[in-house]
Amino acid sequence: MQTVVKKWFRDKESGFLENGSAKDIIVYKADLLNCQFLKVGVSVEFECHVDKRGLVAKKVKLLAQNKNGHRHNQVNKPFRPGVMT
Repeated sequence: MQTVVKKWFRDKESGFLENGSAKDIIVYKADLLNCQFLKVGVSVEFECHVDKRGLVAKKVKLLAQNKNGHRHNQVNKPFRPGVMT
């Protein structure tokens, strides 16, 4: 699944991901794969699991973003040289 970070509490090492009109998805630092914390508004990809606390995000990865903060569709796009005229 993909969504954006709604809240992140650095002192608690956890936060919440957007889930539309349903209850937010909780995420813990231990489940982050390529970062140590999350920033509000960034896009993430994750697996959603259900436990006694509700919905929990696992294997959470940041999605690549360009300079304007928009997500790229392809992370490792190969370089293709152009022709200068």
